Amino acid sequence: MEQYLIILFRTILIYALIVLIFRLMGKREIGELSILDLVVFIMIAEIAVVAIEDYRDPILPTLFPMFILLSIQVLLAFLSLKSKKMRDFIEGEPTFIIKNGEIDETAMKSQRYNYDDLLIQLREKNIRNIADVEFAILETSGKLSVFEKEKNKLSITIPLIMDGIIQESNLTKIGKTNLWLRQQLREKGYTNIKNISFCSYQDGEFYIDLMDH
Repeated sequence: MEQYLIILFRTILIYALIVLIFRLMGKREIGELSILDLVVFIMIAEIAVVAIEDYRDPILPTLFPMFILLSIQVLLAFLSLKSKKMRDFIEGEPTFIIKNGEIDETAMKSQRYNYDDLLIQLREKNIRNIADVEFAILETSGKLSVFEKEKNKLSITIPLIMDGIIQESNLTKIGKTNLWLRQQLREKGYTNIKNISFCSYQDGEFYIDLMDH
């Protein structure tokens, strides 16, 4: 009887602890979990099983790795907020699978993404004709964001500056240069790129958000 009470106590304790850990790690939908999130969740689940099954062993040494994983996750989340490079390293970058109505086979190969994957995800978005797609972006979560073609208007946000760093690849996509961007910003009164948290370009208009100080 005693062992069942111990197992019951450990189960309730670990359940409450895991809920607390996941709350501290932040809210995300299951479909938006990164590879790192999944690894942490799997490891925590394995540790929890061991802690419940080995009820004769002291519980604190078993739970200690959970707090280590939580600390690592919180630290990486903090670094990701501070650094775009760190964020890209941890979570990866979105990939244009369809750009300006054309399929990018090179990008598909780099992501090990095939035409079956593309067609399945387009059907899930109720896209019947691939020719209707202007942009399709494979997000870091594995989801496909789709933008259909519009008459006389291209509506998609193009980030040009993130965390004070110019996104050269996005400038190339819209046929602009670093010099053009800096001139445009100077005309609007923004002389220091480092002070800009986010700058996007959509339908010929800039959206600019400054760093919080």
